[in-house]
Amino acid sequence: MPQADHERASLRTGTVTELVASMTLAEKAGQMTQVELNSITPDDVAAWSIGSVLSGGGGNPGDGSAEAWRDGVDSFVAGSRRSRLGIPILYGTDAVHGHNNVLGATIFPHNIGMGAAGDPQLMHAVARAAALETAATGARWSFAPCLAVAQDPRWGRTYESFSQSPDLVSALGAAAVSGWHGDDLSASGVLACAKHYIGEGAAVWGTAGRSRHPWVGWWDGWGADWQIDQGDVRIDEAELRQDHLPAYRAAVEAGALTVMACYGSWHGRHLHSERYLLRDVLKGELGFSGFVVSDWMAVDQIDPDYGNAVERAVNAGVDMVMVPFEYQRFISTTVELVEHGRVSMERIDDAVGRILHAKAQLGLLDESLPPPVPLDVVGCDEHRQLARTAAAASAVVLTNGDALPLPSDITVLAAGQALDDIGLACGGWTISWEGSPGAITEGRTILDGLRDGLGDRIDYDRHGHFETKVAYGVVSIHEMPYVEGGGDRADLSVPEEQVDLVRRMRDRVDRLIVVIVSGRPLVLAGVLEHADAIVAAWLPGSEADGVADVLLGRVPSSGRLPVDWSRNQAQIDVADHSDPLFPLGHRAVG
Repeated sequence: MPQADHERASLRTGTVTELVASMTLAEKAGQMTQVELNSITPDDVAAWSIGSVLSGGGGNPGDGSAEAWRDGVDSFVAGSRRSRLGIPILYGTDAVHGHNNVLGATIFPHNIGMGAAGDPQLMHAVARAAALETAATGARWSFAPCLAVAQDPRWGRTYESFSQSPDLVSALGAAAVSGWHGDDLSASGVLACAKHYIGEGAAVWGTAGRSRHPWVGWWDGWGADWQIDQGDVRIDEAELRQDHLPAYRAAVEAGALTVMACYGSWHGRHLHSERYLLRDVLKGELGFSGFVVSDWMAVDQIDPDYGNAVERAVNAGVDMVMVPFEYQRFISTTVELVEHGRVSMERIDDAVGRILHAKAQLGLLDESLPPPVPLDVVGCDEHRQLARTAAAASAVVLTNGDALPLPSDITVLAAGQALDDIGLACGGWTISWEGSPGAITEGRTILDGLRDGLGDRIDYDRHGHFETKVAYGVVSIHEMPYVEGGGDRADLSVPEEQVDLVRRMRDRVDRLIVVIVSGRPLVLAGVLEHADAIVAAWLPGSEADGVADVLLGRVPSSGRLPVDWSRNQAQIDVADHSDPLFPLGHRAVG
């Protein structure tokens, strides 16, 4: 047997501690490195002993099909097995509402919709289905769930939060972790990643933006407009512990083995360099035995001197760095820091041991791996029916003046782009990073569901240009897709052209139902007074016809508001939660 093969076979039968002891310093630094797929080749994965490769939002192998994903992931895994010790990579992906970068995958409601459904069992089932579709393509690590406790709807990541309620975030987050892992993590499980530790939902408006770290040029072009995403959290430790720590405690207790650190800061201290929170609280007090991964290029933000940035992050408790481009620089910098005594070998061994422990739990260090999940599970009928059920459960009837459910024997006029647009129903983090409107992937729209129930008795015109007048009408209003700080919005008013559409439809019907397709509550001035019923559909995903099931009364309305819905922009601007238009937990009878 060749020497390299002998080392691989014998090391996989040993303990993680023995494996760490057999590694060179450069190999250890390689295991701590995560690289995006377009910045490295499988041969370089082997040469540098890389620990992880990722597909970020829109970072798709090949043509983005499930087959291309499986082939692409397999090529990187095969590359990693050609390294001296043959330690397989972890392939990570932003599978935040299904395997959402894959064409034809099932896209589930975003977290705010799952928060509205408020059902841990449903959340577990959704995460299990997403895990199977992810594992089928070879990826075994999902950067989900997001455990942010959102406080300000102007934040562009509000829809990634389950709720403003710490209890609800904790319950659904733990259910998501257990669903991603499944009954046997090594068979068909996918590592969950609790993120972004900690407190990002409490960031202060106006504390973000390009000026915070001007030496990092990657954000040029859009970061200058960010206002709250990656901002500063200015609450005291007692509030941080009361509102934002419980979800992480629940995730750790549910078995989470990875945690992603937060881009933002706590009283000006970058959270990737916050040793007290990462090492003392998370790893010490909470007993977290897994590893902490950085966010995309977040370590670069800590200090303009890259060596100082890496030193501060690793010493604070970051175990793996999502570099994501210049992996050679990170590896050589880490080696130099150890050689000069700025980072101890003990800290390196702890980081690598944590990473290998997670890989061992996944079965990646075993000599034989379980058979892969078949590709035909991606977008299968069972998962699409589950997504339809989740979309229905997430819909919240905000008002109902005897307009819902729609009678099945009447003519209905329907208008609004979001009624017939899969891209708008899915929102950001879908196929591409930011998402986009249009037929971006397979699925069924709200209009498809209405046509199932009403047949030719529904008349649709996107712009609401009708000559006749009937008893019932349905009109949608929406946000365009966005992600992260690109969705930070100072004004959450409904665009004037959409308000005009609501008014136009009001003139053509006796009863008007308004369906809101958005990632957060909007200011309803100009809409509320014209509606007989209002339904918050959130971002229901690829099976948006589930929303129609609620409109038609096929499924009872059960969704409740996971966040307060403010009366006006002034209330939002001063974070006044004392008298919202609709409070947390609200739903009308529908």
